[in-house]
Amino acid sequence: MVSLASAFPDDAFVAGCPTRTVLDHVMSKWAPLLIAALSDGEPLRWSELRRRAEGVSEKMLAQTLRTLEEDGLVHREALAVVPPHVEYSLTPLGRELADRLVPLLAWLAENASEMLGG
Repeated sequence: MVSLASAFPDDAFVAGCPTRTVLDHVMSKWAPLLIAALSDGEPLRWSELRRRAEGVSEKMLAQTLRTLEEDGLVHREALAVVPPHVEYSLTPLGRELADRLVPLLAWLAENASEMLGG
Protein backbone atom coordinates (compact mmCIF):
# COMPACT_ATOMS: atom_id res chain seq x y z
CA MET A 1 0.00 0.00 0.00
CA VAL A 2 1.27 3.47 -0.94
CA SER A 3 1.58 5.98 1.90
CA LEU A 4 -0.17 9.32 1.63
CA ALA A 5 3.13 11.18 1.96
CA SER A 6 4.65 9.41 -1.04
CA ALA A 7 1.44 9.46 -3.10
CA PHE A 8 0.89 13.19 -2.57
CA PRO A 9 4.30 14.87 -2.20
CA ASP A 10 2.80 18.35 -2.57
CA ASP A 11 0.30 17.63 0.22
CA ALA A 12 -2.87 17.33 -1.85
CA PHE A 13 -5.00 17.76 1.24
CA VAL A 14 -3.96 21.40 1.59
CA ALA A 15 -6.25 23.92 -0.12
CA GLY A 16 -4.74 25.54 -3.19
CA CYS A 17 -2.08 22.92 -3.88
CA PRO A 18 -1.39 22.06 -7.54
CA THR A 19 -2.65 18.48 -7.16
CA ARG A 20 -6.09 19.67 -6.09
CA THR A 21 -6.28 22.14 -8.95
CA VAL A 22 -5.52 19.46 -11.55
CA LEU A 23 -7.75 16.93 -9.77
CA ASP A 24 -10.61 19.41 -10.12
CA HIS A 25 -9.89 19.65 -13.86
CA VAL A 26 -9.61 15.92 -14.62
CA MET A 27 -12.47 14.84 -12.37
CA SER A 28 -14.98 17.43 -13.54
CA LYS A 29 -18.31 16.16 -14.81
CA TRP A 30 -17.20 15.83 -18.45
CA ALA A 31 -13.40 15.45 -18.44
CA PRO A 32 -13.30 11.72 -17.54
CA LEU A 33 -15.75 10.92 -20.35
CA LEU A 34 -13.81 12.97 -22.90
CA ILE A 35 -10.49 11.44 -21.84
CA ALA A 36 -12.03 7.96 -22.10
CA ALA A 37 -13.51 8.79 -25.53
CA LEU A 38 -10.06 9.79 -26.75
CA SER A 39 -8.31 6.81 -25.15
CA ASP A 40 -8.65 4.58 -28.24
CA GLY A 41 -5.87 6.63 -29.80
CA GLU A 42 -7.79 7.89 -32.82
CA PRO A 43 -8.21 11.68 -33.12
CA LEU A 44 -11.83 12.73 -32.82
CA ARG A 45 -13.65 15.73 -34.19
CA TRP A 46 -15.81 18.03 -32.09
CA SER A 47 -19.06 16.44 -33.24
CA GLU A 48 -17.77 12.92 -32.47
CA LEU A 49 -16.81 13.96 -28.94
CA ARG A 50 -20.19 15.61 -28.44
CA ARG A 51 -21.98 12.41 -29.51
CA ARG A 52 -19.86 10.22 -27.23
CA ALA A 53 -20.38 12.45 -24.19
CA GLU A 54 -24.14 12.54 -24.60
CA GLY A 55 -25.73 15.49 -22.84
CA VAL A 56 -22.69 17.79 -22.85
CA SER A 57 -23.52 21.32 -23.99
CA GLU A 58 -21.39 23.08 -26.57
CA LYS A 59 -20.24 25.52 -23.90
CA MET A 60 -19.14 22.77 -21.48
CA LEU A 61 -17.48 20.76 -24.24
CA ALA A 62 -15.47 23.78 -25.33
CA GLN A 63 -14.59 24.74 -21.76
CA THR A 64 -13.54 21.21 -20.78
CA LEU A 65 -11.46 20.65 -23.91
CA ARG A 66 -9.77 24.03 -23.41
CA THR A 67 -8.91 23.19 -19.80
CA LEU A 68 -7.57 19.73 -20.73
CA GLU A 69 -5.52 21.32 -23.51
CA GLU A 70 -4.09 23.95 -21.13
CA ASP A 71 -3.18 21.16 -18.70
CA GLY A 72 -1.26 19.38 -21.45
CA LEU A 73 -3.60 16.37 -21.61
CA VAL A 74 -5.34 17.02 -24.94
CA HIS A 75 -3.87 18.11 -28.26
CA ARG A 76 -6.02 20.27 -30.54
CA GLU A 77 -5.19 20.34 -34.22
CA ALA A 78 -6.95 22.69 -36.64
CA LEU A 79 -6.79 21.13 -40.09
CA ALA A 80 -6.57 23.42 -43.12
CA VAL A 81 -9.07 21.54 -45.24
CA VAL A 82 -12.33 22.52 -46.88
CA PRO A 83 -14.48 22.68 -44.86
CA PRO A 84 -12.04 23.33 -42.00
CA HIS A 85 -12.26 21.14 -38.94
CA VAL A 86 -10.50 20.46 -35.67
CA GLU A 87 -9.35 17.13 -34.29
CA TYR A 88 -8.60 16.29 -30.69
CA SER A 89 -6.29 13.60 -29.36
CA LEU A 90 -4.53 12.75 -26.12
CA THR A 91 -0.98 13.88 -25.52
CA PRO A 92 1.49 11.37 -24.03
CA LEU A 93 0.58 12.75 -20.58
CA GLY A 94 -3.13 12.39 -21.42
CA ARG A 95 -2.59 8.77 -22.52
CA GLU A 96 -0.83 8.06 -19.24
CA LEU A 97 -3.82 9.49 -17.37
CA ALA A 98 -6.25 7.49 -19.54
CA ASP A 99 -4.38 4.28 -18.70
CA ARG A 100 -5.29 4.93 -15.06
CA LEU A 101 -8.71 6.49 -15.55
CA VAL A 102 -10.32 3.97 -17.91
CA PRO A 103 -10.05 1.09 -15.37
CA LEU A 104 -11.74 3.32 -12.78
CA LEU A 105 -14.56 4.09 -15.22
CA ALA A 106 -14.90 0.36 -15.99
CA TRP A 107 -15.14 -0.37 -12.26
CA LEU A 108 -17.80 2.32 -11.88
CA ALA A 109 -19.81 0.90 -14.78
CA GLU A 110 -19.61 -2.55 -13.23
CA ASN A 111 -20.69 -1.40 -9.78
CA ALA A 112 -22.95 1.61 -10.40
CA SER A 113 -26.24 -0.29 -10.07
CA GLU A 114 -25.24 -1.84 -6.76
CA MET A 115 -23.98 1.47 -5.44
CA LEU A 116 -27.19 3.26 -6.41
CA GLY A 117 -29.34 0.58 -4.83
CA GLY A 118 -30.52 -0.97 -8.05
